[in-house]
Amino acid sequence: MIRKAYIEITNVCNLSCPFCHGTKRAPRMLPATGFRLFAEKLRPLTPYFYLHVLGEPLTHPDLDGILSVCDELGAKVTVTTNGTLIGKAGGALLRHPSLYKVAFSLHAFDANFAPEALENYLAPILSFAKAAKGKAIVVYKFWDGGAAGPSDGEMLARLKAAYPLFEPARGGARLDDGVFVDIQDRFSWPDADANESPPAFCMALRDQIAVLSDGTVVPCCLDADGELALGNLYTDDPETILNSPRARALTDGFSQGRAIEPLCRRCGFAEQRFGRGK
Repeated sequence: MIRKAYIEITNVCNLSCPFCHGTKRAPRMLPATGFRLFAEKLRPLTPYFYLHVLGEPLTHPDLDGILSVCDELGAKVTVTTNGTLIGKAGGALLRHPSLYKVAFSLHAFDANFAPEALENYLAPILSFAKAAKGKAIVVYKFWDGGAAGPSDGEMLARLKAAYPLFEPARGGARLDDGVFVDIQDRFSWPDADANESPPAFCMALRDQIAVLSDGTVVPCCLDADGELALGNLYTDDPETILNSPRARALTDGFSQGRAIEPLCRRCGFAEQRFGRGK
């Protein structure tokens, strides 16, 4: 059994951030019928669904229908968002019992907005966090120790004002009941053109599996272009995909401290998280 499944309901985003790998794939919205098929196949493996790989999930025109499917299946849903649409979508999100966590990627602000827009950006996010208390976990996410952009210091100060017990430091911290901040170092996405620096280990296909919006199954949420395609959930079942020769070779390799796939040997996240291997 895997711990969580990433289901990309769209690869479309309303912002453009230099940190994001982006994709060469055509823009796509996963229909609610397709989502139901994927969710029903994955639910026996895990109750935890993360509604993204790339893209901004709050742009999906039938997010309510997708969450209704998750309600029916007893899933626990995490939504990672840049926060720009939370003022419009927040109330609808909180009506669904399947909503488990909302993570705000606050590093999106400086890449897309002028500093004077900070109040308009943060106010709906903080209001949502207050409304979500007792209903869903809220996580504020920063990169580069909270110093990735010129507005990060001001955002951290605003969080300090809203949550007086908060002391900024790398790693995770609890701000309030059900409210957390996650301050991490920036990493390099796996890239076929990057230099090899093989990781010693990875949790791909152990901790997680990812499904792109066209049904392509990949080992992890960082395979932005589906280069490590293992199968397709429209036609295959998860057990067959997880036990395919390519999937088994990948997991067996990491068990031996080796990155089998060329893309995995060029993954800055795994190297940062797990160290170098053979």
